[in-house]
Amino acid sequence: MEAGKGGSMKRRTFIKLSGAIGAASCLPFACAPTTSSPKFKLGYQLYSIRDEMEKDPLATLKALKEMGYEDFEHYGFNADEGSYYGYKASDFKSRLDDLGLSVSSGHYPFSGFLQKPDDELKQFVDRCIEGARVLNSSYITWPWMDEDQRTADGFKQTADRLNMVGKMVSDAGLGFAYHNHGYDFLEFDGVTGYEIISNNTDPKLVKLQLDMYWVMHSSKLTPAEWIAKYPGRYVMWHIKDMHKESRDYTELGNGSIDYTKLLPDPTLSGLEYYYIEQGGNYTENSTKSAAASANYFKSHLQRFL
Repeated sequence: MEAGKGGSMKRRTFIKLSGAIGAASCLPFACAPTTSSPKFKLGYQLYSIRDEMEKDPLATLKALKEMGYEDFEHYGFNADEGSYYGYKASDFKSRLDDLGLSVSSGHYPFSGFLQKPDDELKQFVDRCIEGARVLNSSYITWPWMDEDQRTADGFKQTADRLNMVGKMVSDAGLGFAYHNHGYDFLEFDGVTGYEIISNNTDPKLVKLQLDMYWVMHSSKLTPAEWIAKYPGRYVMWHIKDMHKESRDYTELGNGSIDYTKLLPDPTLSGLEYYYIEQGGNYTENSTKSAAASANYFKSHLQRFL
């Protein structure tokens, strides 16, 4: 009898928890009480300002700091030289330290290794781990799938490789994540590529970086609904707006995504870092767009995070 009661209690507890998660997916986090001070650093994905980073990385980072940005996600790692933006990893880290800035994640070019032998991929991963350790980054992120890889088999093969890379990165004491785009929501017999990735990777080894623009652009589910589907797994977010007419990128507050209503619950998400991003379509230029998005975020969204 006691065992039966215990099982009944567990079932009731599970039903209540499931209902709470379902309700959370339907309610915008913006309706919840706000925090008195920011819990997370104001982050920026440096691809958004790649033209200026190519000209003068240090001056660009200084300008971003003046806008209020504190943490970054990099792109463009040179594995052969072990460098970032023309600086050896140790030199780049020294300059970040001098500015009081951090780089908590990086987008590393893994897709080119999908069809290559395991040994080649492992050698590349070792270089990524070495660079990330020097920068004191928390995460290494798989950011992209090439066009010819976006098939059901391609998503399954990518999932296998994600598990392999995730194990190596985890064993090195770092985190590993997969970043979505619009193509992830292509369906194959009713199952999206994103679900193939998420369901066939180990949640302990492969976390998820939620690009909310691409979810709103191409997915049938909202960001909150994806988080309710895989709670605790979304350790990073990309926050960017969608132009009202072209549906291209635009500055925060200038587009059709109302993040004051859309932002999910960071606790249910498992959020550790977020990055504002704008990959192009600047109203004037990349620097002014970065400033405009920072100002909008600090005025309208930062109180939620």
